[in-house]
Amino acid sequence: MLIHPEFDPIALQVGPLAIHWYGLMYLIGFGLVWLLGNYRIRTTAAPFSKARFEDLIFYCVAGVVLGGRLGYTLFYQPSYYLHHPLEILYVWQGGMAFHGGLIGVLLAIAIFARRQQLHFLQVSDFLAPLIPLGLAAGRLGNFINGELWGRASSVPWAMIFPQAQDGGIARHPSQLYQMALEGIVLFVVLWWFSSRPRPMGRVSALFLIGYGAFRFMVEFTREPDSFLGLLAGGLSMGQLLSIPMILAGLALWWWSGRRHLA
Repeated sequence: MLIHPEFDPIALQVGPLAIHWYGLMYLIGFGLVWLLGNYRIRTTAAPFSKARFEDLIFYCVAGVVLGGRLGYTLFYQPSYYLHHPLEILYVWQGGMAFHGGLIGVLLAIAIFARRQQLHFLQVSDFLAPLIPLGLAAGRLGNFINGELWGRASSVPWAMIFPQAQDGGIARHPSQLYQMALEGIVLFVVLWWFSSRPRPMGRVSALFLIGYGAFRFMVEFTREPDSFLGLLAGGLSMGQLLSIPMILAGLALWWWSGRRHLA
């Protein structure tokens, strides 16, 4: 049995300026996207230049932060934030939703593609393989913070999270499962798949299917939010939000194949 080391949430402090691990992981995540994107631009026939890619990164940062925060307030605690609307702005208190961030990024891609006169899927196919390592960095931030812990478990690598209300119970380190599957494994699959020419939309479809399936599986080991619990069919909110993501990916995969044959 392992015990979570309870890292100091502050990674670096210079005078009154404190840099938290979670914020640092976001910076690392976007940095990885930037590095991988620039590599792809140098080595493949990218649909835009390095300068335009940096514009896209700016749009996506705004989409992740705004979409992730609004998604959390709407999907997870709408009643609370309806009565405390100003706290929606308190991003330093935590509370970001991946599925909301995804919607924000999709809107950012749509705006960017329209302004650059590109097809939406040209942009999303380029961006999709770059995202998983950024997600891995975010899940590592969750683990360092000792948040979003897993369900009770007796597996040999189960971990006690003292931050949990019942801190003496050994649990799945589900943050690390998500980092491995939604981050590293999904990155390897998408990077390999996108290294050869594919019908437009196929890379984006594989991202939706892959992330949705991995998230759905890992949620069986993750403790549901205390204010929500399990919902319809004994599924968590994360699973319910992942189902339409998987279905959208399957539909896009089918559409891409039909379009390619036509």
